[in-house]
Amino acid sequence: MKTSYSKFIVSALVVTSIACTTVPLTGRRQLNAVSDTEVNQAAAQSYSQLLSSPKTTVIKGTADAQRVKAIGARLSSAIERYLNNNGYANQYNFQWEFNLIQSKEVNAWCMPGGKVAVYSGILPITQNDAGLATVLAHEIGHAIAHHSAEKISQQMLAQGVGGVLGSAAGSSGTVNAINQLYGVGGGLVLLSYSRNQESEADRLGLTFMAMAGYDPHEAINFWNRMMASNKGGSNADFLSDHPSDAKRIADLQARLPEAMKYYNK
Repeated sequence: MKTSYSKFIVSALVVTSIACTTVPLTGRRQLNAVSDTEVNQAAAQSYSQLLSSPKTTVIKGTADAQRVKAIGARLSSAIERYLNNNGYANQYNFQWEFNLIQSKEVNAWCMPGGKVAVYSGILPITQNDAGLATVLAHEIGHAIAHHSAEKISQQMLAQGVGGVLGSAAGSSGTVNAINQLYGVGGGLVLLSYSRNQESEADRLGLTFMAMAGYDPHEAINFWNRMMASNKGGSNADFLSDHPSDAKRIADLQARLPEAMKYYNK
């Protein structure tokens, strides 16, 4: 027991000494044991692999596909301005991509580095530009908050010093971790954020959509539609780690005054 405990303490000290970052807006300090460059490169590789897979149909040229790209560009531009104006410019080097994927799955995600996928199955619930902006801003919030890197770092810590040093020594381990998180190659997105991370992405997303000129009140309307559509359990994967309906709506309403300070009509 003492030996195992000692290894755990040493592992924790090793990982903690690697890096600790601060999440924009929330100010939360987090463990980050992998470099942004490494994670972003791994995500770009995984994203390219997904888009080029015979199992993936990327929708191009349609009105919906153009909306995804246009709203994504508007959000990313506003977010970049905020980061540049608040001392975060050196912490992010996103190469943004927004793609609509043909799928009945109600889902969307943003990989590290700004690699975004929207599944067509979620569009009937987003309904309008503000609804789609809600989804995109929330998923981008995960990337801005380095949630994927945080999860990888936690896994490295759980593996012990050997696992930490092995993963930190090369990019192959990071690519594999990204593939597992986002289900690349397996046809199923396995990403599972903690509820605290989901709540943090809600807060960031609400403010990001306001920065881009979308009324943050519309986020509450979207989540009400999402919860209503999930009564039959059809959206279980998308909502599995999200806060409960009542708590999410209450938290969003509590955050509205903060987001409205950034609302640019």
